[in-house]
Amino acid sequence: MTTPSRRRQNATVLVAHPSAELYGSDRVMLESVSGLIDDGWEVVVTVPTDGPLLSELRNRGARVEICPSPVLRKNVLRPAGMLRFLRTTAAGARQGSALLRRERPALVYVNTITIPLWAGLARIHGTPALTHVHEGEASASRLMRRILALPLFLSSALVANSRFSVGVLETSFHRLGQRTEVVYNAVPGPSEHSPVRRDLTGAMRVTYVGRLSPRKGVDVAIDALAELRSRGVEVELDLVGSVFPGYEWYESELREQVTAADLDSRVTFHGFVPSVWELVGSSDVVVVPSRVDEPFGNTAVEAILAGRPVIASATSGLLEATAGYQTATTVAPGSAGALADALEETIDAWAERADAMWEDTRAAQARHSVATYRRRIADIVRRHAAR
Repeated sequence: MTTPSRRRQNATVLVAHPSAELYGSDRVMLESVSGLIDDGWEVVVTVPTDGPLLSELRNRGARVEICPSPVLRKNVLRPAGMLRFLRTTAAGARQGSALLRRERPALVYVNTITIPLWAGLARIHGTPALTHVHEGEASASRLMRRILALPLFLSSALVANSRFSVGVLETSFHRLGQRTEVVYNAVPGPSEHSPVRRDLTGAMRVTYVGRLSPRKGVDVAIDALAELRSRGVEVELDLVGSVFPGYEWYESELREQVTAADLDSRVTFHGFVPSVWELVGSSDVVVVPSRVDEPFGNTAVEAILAGRPVIASATSGLLEATAGYQTATTVAPGSAGALADALEETIDAWAERADAMWEDTRAAQARHSVATYRRRIADIVRRHAAR
């Protein structure tokens, strides 16, 4: 549990977050909360549902309030989606206003651009709002990008997790990019490091960590495995993560794809795992085969922190996340052949990659230091909070 260095009298920050899970942006938000508590703020976090994130928040000293919050997604452009969005907005506005009146926060910290209600409520109640931008979908239509970006004008401060995300904002509204401060994600590494294998005897062990979704390219990784097997290269694949509700069909397709390629003994579905370090530590290489834009690439950084080579798609924030590391390779998005080639090249150059891992790990530890991230977030909040 985080212990505050000093407690600010009548000083609360309300953090609004769109989910109660424990994926990338959820874990970064936990470090934001810890940074604020360390700085003496009382922190109240509002989420729309129950989930594993809540116990983590309470362990760090935050209070949790469940409050409905409409999330901007592409289905809002369809009549049924818009109707659900408006219903949730009405309920969220009522309960959110009551929460703001009760807590009287010095600042509302909105942890994504997809829940604009909270910046609007903050403006109505005369409370400063800070929005932390974790999104960067340059491939989205200009209309969708503008819809997502427009509510940011209600925030008095903007923080983004990468220069790529800032660039996407600038293509929507140039002024927003000029107002945004970049703070790279805090990415905690494992508490204990498992050294990489010096000798790749037997099958290479490859791990994917993240959502099982078409945009993440999980099927590309399976196709790359099949391609390597056709070349006589023995590889095993661990898939660590689950689908969004409503995307169960995709996991079914992945399992059918594995069976059709006769890879059932080579591919393991682990589902959601609260801590991935044991699985990453037992792997040789981590792959991040995203098809479309990623605002950053926490998983790629986690692989380097764990002392594992990473092969990621050469796109968007993944290029920024992997830049400067000797053991990071980027390949064409959506190409199973390119991913298979990179994995085979990694095997051929294994001794050199293994020798360079510790140097890369130390560089990642400095670049994504949790302590530095917490201080920077606390400094920004302190500058913009109501006195």
